[in-house]
Amino acid sequence: MSENPAGGWVVVAWAPDVYGSVALDWALADAERSDRGVVVVNASRGDALVDDRYALDDQLGELERRLAESGRPHEVRQSIDPDVAGAVLDAAEQLDARLVVVGLRRRTPVGKLLMGSVAQRILLGASCPVLAVKPGSVPE
Repeated sequence: MSENPAGGWVVVAWAPDVYGSVALDWALADAERSDRGVVVVNASRGDALVDDRYALDDQLGELERRLAESGRPHEVRQSIDPDVAGAVLDAAEQLDARLVVVGLRRRTPVGKLLMGSVAQRILLGASCPVLAVKPGSVPE
């Protein structure tokens, strides 16, 4: 990881899908506006072989290219962690993040009951502001 940027760090909960893409858009926009670096967290509960939110090598390469093009200090953290929200919250705490960005997906009430909500855990557990964004939204 590079030195701490003047404005601190933005942590983004990222997956190689439309939710991760919009979260990354907003994180990069904030980083540019506030002179921050970006730390991308991509985690899986351990079912990585069937978890389409766990990035493959080519998806990580594209992510790295996009981060490099931004010109912002950055790091990608990918892990197998039974607590995906915990991985994001741990990164935010370790870095004393100024912002966490997460993409929101619509889920049924039964889905929320059975699987919990990573976004909800991040929203409630982060000690810094959390920006929750939806596909189709565009950073200002």
